[in-house]
Amino acid sequence: MKIINLINSALIVACIAFIPGIVDAQTANTNNSAEQINTNVNSNTLGTNFPNASYLQPFNTAFLAYQGNLKEQGIPSGSALIYEYQIGKLTAKNVVQAAVSANKLPAQVLNDPSYLNAVESQLTSFSNNNDLD
Repeated sequence: MKIINLINSALIVACIAFIPGIVDAQTANTNNSAEQINTNVNSNTLGTNFPNASYLQPFNTAFLAYQGNLKEQGIPSGSALIYEYQIGKLTAKNVVQAAVSANKLPAQVLNDPSYLNAVESQLTSFSNNNDLD
């Protein structure tokens, strides 16, 4: 077995392991009623603290797009997502904007360069892992 196939298999298993957490991910809440949890995030903390924030991690945002959970917002899934990213028709900001529109992320994330760069890295990773010999 080629090493690339082994790595891709490990990535697939890891992605499958994350599916339940991604599906159950809490969406951004803009209603501040007493019965609901307030998940508003201070935009000043996004740049340095996104691993501890109460919204989706960059990997999960990219993986939601890959799975097709942002199709209603115009983001293709699977190999179409990878292809559009590779040719420059789709950017990390497009994916994050779609997640914001789908109420999966707060709008402040769009102004967080470290979050956008992390989503960009995940899309690049998907792209690199899809280049099989």
